[in-house]
Amino acid sequence: MSKYDPLLHYLVRNDSLHLQLSFREIERILGTSLPQSARRHNAWWSNEQNGRHVQAASWLEAGYRTENLDFNSGTIWFRKTG
Repeated sequence: MSKYDPLLHYLVRNDSLHLQLSFREIERILGTSLPQSARRHNAWWSNEQNGRHVQAASWLEAGYRTENLDFNSGTIWFRKTG
């Protein structure tokens, strides 16, 4: 079980083609704070299927990709794929 499973389940239950979430909303969904790297580095939000970004598995498995990351407003868009 991944600490990002609550985000996976949230996204699976969502029917939206595009979904904007704030970092705070994601933290509320997860029940814990995002790491500082999520607030500073684009790579944390990458749609990497292989590698060490275990958080990406939550949105990729749910059928979403991230886009439009905005550190100033603390938001990220999830776009339904396929």
